[in-house]
This record gives sequence, structure tokens and C-alpha cells, in this order.
Amino acid sequence: MKLDIFPHIFPTAFYERMMKLSDRAGHMQKRMREIPVLVDLELRFRIMDQFGDYQQILTLASPPLEVFGDPKTSPELARIANDGMAELVAKHPDRFPAFVASLPMNNTEASVAELDRAVRDLKARGVQIFSNVNGRPLDEPEFRPLFERMAAHDLPIWLHPARPASFSDYPSEKKSRYEMWWVFGWPYETSVAMGRIVFSGLFDAFPNLKIITHHTGAMVPYFEGRVGPGLDQLGARTPEADNDLVKCNLKRRPIDYFRMFYADTAVFGAVGPLECGIAFFGVDQVLFGSDMPFDPEKGPGFIRETIRAIEAATLTPSDREKIYEQNARRLLKLPK
Repeated sequence: MKLDIFPHIFPTAFYERMMKLSDRAGHMQKRMREIPVLVDLELRFRIMDQFGDYQQILTLASPPLEVFGDPKTSPELARIANDGMAELVAKHPDRFPAFVASLPMNNTEASVAELDRAVRDLKARGVQIFSNVNGRPLDEPEFRPLFERMAAHDLPIWLHPARPASFSDYPSEKKSRYEMWWVFGWPYETSVAMGRIVFSGLFDAFPNLKIITHHTGAMVPYFEGRVGPGLDQLGARTPEADNDLVKCNLKRRPIDYFRMFYADTAVFGAVGPLECGIAFFGVDQVLFGSDMPFDPEKGPGFIRETIRAIEAATLTPSDREKIYEQNARRLLKLPK
């Protein structure tokens, strides 16, 4: 069995409501025409059937809910999305054994309430958040209850990058060119969010906290030397005037906390980066995830290439089984 823990979808009712609320509806309509599998179940099933014993743990596609809704409307969007996800799981348990809940992160009180409802009533196996909340870092005190609640539920958080084209690559420009905003911007976003979570002390405060990073931990495994010996020197060359920028009170080396994250396999079929991520996090903390359907073939490409990369990686058969299925079942508390 192959359990894909990071494919994306839009439940129909959520998509329809989102389009009515958002001033970005034109952009989303173009996106849907180009990637119909995000809402077309029959097309999704035909793609899934190409890969035999294959199932999906459903996650909502980006952008984040707070991009479309203000603090008053985003909670409704979250409820509609999560109800739609739960309905898909109930109707097609052989296809979708579980789903990941979405949260209205621009309304913290509503986020915690929706988190509890989704986990307790809808049986969500975790929640998805993004690397920033409308430009705000995840380590702000306002968001701390979310991490505390997920540690209490003993279920993982899915961490997805978020950075729009309006986030330019240079201060002299208004927008990012050549889609550098996601090619390089998204890995940076994920890595910085991981760093802020580490230095905020969340892992010390909530040792049971589990966070799955998209795209195999982004930049972190490749920059192991900078994360390790580099951050061991934190503050050594910082001017006194900036000391507040490097203050922290960690109990261990920074790199030890970075290794506490989990990672998926969504590196678009690149074997070297996948092996780098497995070496950094360890085979027990890597889960099969494809990022379907955001590939040139709009669905099967990333699934096929991710499987090819896992098969080509230097792994024992038992390690492949951990990545394909066993790690997900353990982390998400799914029946064997």
C-alpha cells in the first residue's frame, strides 16, 4: 500500500463558496480550468487507478483560507472545507482513508475551536497551516494555542509554504519574475518557518509536537552544515545593538530541534534531494507525499515520479515500506 499524505483537492461545496467570497475568483477560475482534477473526482479516480494499491490523505490546495476570507468569513470557509473533506472520506474510504483539516488562521479563537471540532467530530488526522499568516510569523504568541492543542491531540501539523508573486525578489521591484517566488521562495519560506518554530522554544514547551514539512524539509537538509555548526555560533558576530534578534533559551543545539520535524517526499522526482532529506531526518520521519496534482500532466506525473525516486533511492525494502505506508499509519494513528 502507498499512502500519499500530501495530495491536494477542493471539495465542491468549498470551491463554490470560495469563488463567491473571493475577489480573486478570476485567478481561481483560470487555475481550475488548468487543473480540473482539483475538483473532478472521476478524473482523480482514473489517475489513482494507474498506481494500483494507492490511497490519498486529503489536504486542501493553497492559497490559505485567510487569503480569501477576513476574520469573520474565514471560519465559515474552514467549516465548509472540513465538512466537505469528511464527506469525501465517508463516501470513498477505499480511496481516501483520512483527511487533514484546514484552519482560519486569521482568527485564532475560531482556529482552535475548528481544530477541536475537526479532530473530535470529523476525525481529521491533523491540520494544515502555512508558513506565515498573511505575512505574520508562526511564532507570534497569538498562534501558540494552536501548537499546544495539536500536541495535546497527539496528531501532526502539515506545514505548507505560502509566498505570492507580489513578494518581490528585490526591493526595487513590485513582483517576483520568472516564478522565482515559488521555485526558490517557497523552500525559503518553509525553512524560515521551521527556524522560527525552533527558536521560539515550541519543541521544548510541547515535546509531543509533530510537524510534517512539505518538499522534504525544503532547504534544511541541504544546509545541514549551516544549520548545525553555523547556528552553533548564533550571536557570536552580532552587534550589541541587535542582541535582541538572536536571544533564545534552547536546551539543546538548534540542529537537534530541526531534526524533530517530519518530511514528505514531494521533491518532484529528484533522487539526490530525497536521499539528502532521508539522511537528515531519518527514515522513520519521512512519509510518502506527491504534491498531486501540481505537475505538467496535472495529476499522474508527480505520483509516478515520486514513486520512481523512492524506488531509485538507496533504501532497504523495509525502509521503503516505512516511507510508503507504515510511518503514516503510526503518525496519523490509522488502522493497519
